[in-house]
Amino acid sequence: MSMVTEIGAGLDGLAQLRAFIASGRRPGIADALDFDLVDAGDGFAAFEGTPGPHAYNPMGAVHGGYFATLLDSACGCAVHSRLTAAQGYTSLELKVAFHKAMTQDTGRVRAEGRVRTLGRRVAFAEASLLDAQGRLYASATSTLLVFER
Repeated sequence: MSMVTEIGAGLDGLAQLRAFIASGRRPGIADALDFDLVDAGDGFAAFEGTPGPHAYNPMGAVHGGYFATLLDSACGCAVHSRLTAAQGYTSLELKVAFHKAMTQDTGRVRAEGRVRTLGRRVAFAEASLLDAQGRLYASATSTLLVFER
C-alpha cells in the first residue's frame, strides 16, 4: 500500500491526495530531493521544490532526474486525483523536454500536471516545470496504466 492510500484509505484519489497534503508527510524521494505535493484538484496536481547542490550533476547544474521526478510526480498525481478508491496507476512512459538549465540560484520551482484524457485502462497527462517568474524549465507528457487494486 502506498503512503497516499495508507493515509486516505477508502477515499477516492482526490480525497487521498488532499489528506496526504494535510498530513504533512513526505515519501522518501521527496525527502531526498526536497520537494512537496502542494496542491491537488480534479485532474490537477502541483509539486514545489527548491533545487540545490543536493540535486546537482557533475557539471554543476541540476540533474535532469530532478526535473523528471517533479514532472512524473505531477503527471501521476494529476491522474491519481481522478481515480476511485479501488483504482491505482503506474507510469508507462514519460517524455521530458528540457528548456532551460537550473541551479541553486533558480529558486523555488513548481511542476503542474494535468490530465489530458483518462480512459478505462490508460491515461495521458502533461506537466510543466516553472520558476516563480513563470519561466519554463521543462515540460513532459506521460502515458499511465490505470488498474483495479
